[in-house]
Amino acid sequence: MITLGSGVAETSQTVPISLLGFRELTCEAGSVILDASQFEPDPMTLTDTFKARAIATLWRMLSWRTPASLWRFSGRIEPLYSLIAARERRVTRINLRQAYPGLARADNKQLMHDSLHHSVATIMELGFAWMGDPARVRDSIHQVYGRELLDEARAEGRGVVVLAPHFGNWEILNFWLSSHFPFTAMYEPPKITPLDPITRQGRERMGAELVPTNSRGVAALLKALKRSEAIGILPDQVPSWGSGVFADFFGRPAYTATLLPKLVARTNARVVTGVAKRLPDGAGFDIHFLAADERVYARDETTSATGVNACVEAVIALDPAQYQWEYKRYRRTLGEDENLPGWRENRLYSSKHR
Repeated sequence: MITLGSGVAETSQTVPISLLGFRELTCEAGSVILDASQFEPDPMTLTDTFKARAIATLWRMLSWRTPASLWRFSGRIEPLYSLIAARERRVTRINLRQAYPGLARADNKQLMHDSLHHSVATIMELGFAWMGDPARVRDSIHQVYGRELLDEARAEGRGVVVLAPHFGNWEILNFWLSSHFPFTAMYEPPKITPLDPITRQGRERMGAELVPTNSRGVAALLKALKRSEAIGILPDQVPSWGSGVFADFFGRPAYTATLLPKLVARTNARVVTGVAKRLPDGAGFDIHFLAADERVYARDETTSATGVNACVEAVIALDPAQYQWEYKRYRRTLGEDENLPGWRENRLYSSKHR
């Protein structure tokens, strides 16, 4: 597995298959064109070069497919993926038991498979979202609900913070947002350096500005909000110690970033939650913008973080199967940072769950 920086992320997001990147790209009419002749073995290993070329070919092929065909293809892959991806399967079932404790065992298992199907589909759709003809990507978006929340805020001279959980296909959401608004998002380059050009090119091709996940990036977000523009933040990533607080998420404390209240306090921005929800049978996507829980505007960081998690819960309610449950959202535990007695016994992902 590798780590991908999300187009609307504060931090990186783990995805469940190995994807390697490319040394050089060119861009023409909004589409990413891969220049295979530009691959060089140094500093990449020969193995990385081979993998990069294979992935270049795969993503280019998938970019021509329709979302419906990619959904069907993902459905054929999911049983094999579920069989070999023991960690993702286990974490998904644990998280589902936490979120829906009354769910019957058989229903939990079915929801696990449905969620993994959506996760595989998201990966299969990367070529479509990043390299596909922009007109085809636009046509795959059928309805946009709640756009008035963004338009009204900008008409009032306010910036907009879009909380974008890992639900549905967040790359399609990034495509739509950067097509319609000046849009800035934090971006952390992937651990495998050659993947950076294609990831960055795909996310920036419709006009998005990607900024680093450091103080310079935060300053860029503040400037964008003060210009009444839109920015994107991942609300469901576990931050580093010292950058968050514990707040309730489906009945359990989850370490949650505190960047949002700092941005809101200094800019009077409006906060909305945004997702690209996959339609049945992969028929395309609907964009949904929801008004944020009012607690996100609180100056108190714990109250604000609780509101952020409530926003994520509200989006998940649209279709729980489309949330990326395989992420270890509860990997930090109360008392862990202080090494308090008993914190290991309270871990959700402890060895007893293996």
